[in-house]
Amino acid sequence: MSRMPLFLALGLTAAATGCAPLSLYHKPGVAVVQMDGDLTQCQVSALSKVPVNTQIRTTPIQTFPRTVCDRHGRCYTSVEIMGGQTYTVDANKRLRDKVEAQCMAEKGYAPVELPQCSSAISNAAPKAVTTVLPRLAPTSCVIRNADGSWQIVTPG
Repeated sequence: MSRMPLFLALGLTAAATGCAPLSLYHKPGVAVVQMDGDLTQCQVSALSKVPVNTQIRTTPIQTFPRTVCDRHGRCYTSVEIMGGQTYTVDANKRLRDKVEAQCMAEKGYAPVELPQCSSAISNAAPKAVTTVLPRLAPTSCVIRNADGSWQIVTPG
């Protein structure tokens, strides 16, 4: 499994992300707007260094012979064919993501994944939006707001 972090844009809605953890680059004390700008710069840089390489591929074709006999003993054989679907893949995506991660690391960020806060924590926390990345603890979690924004909370 790839260690590649999954980056969520600030504009995603809570419905689109559900209860999934929040994955982002983190650097304590940095404004979320600055982190987002740094990420965009690194994404553009990575794209220029490792451009999209779209390849067309086809799933393997498999054949399955099938024999059916009627009540008079006459048998017919047909062949069922599965596969052969065409799809595209960006062969450079993993490398581009790695270059992006290196760029963010050079800026002092580390990839983190924060779990969704429990409903008890969400109900107890004052409603807010994280604008500056806080220090994290093992108990840190995220509250997703209805407008797609989020709040990092560290209970205790």
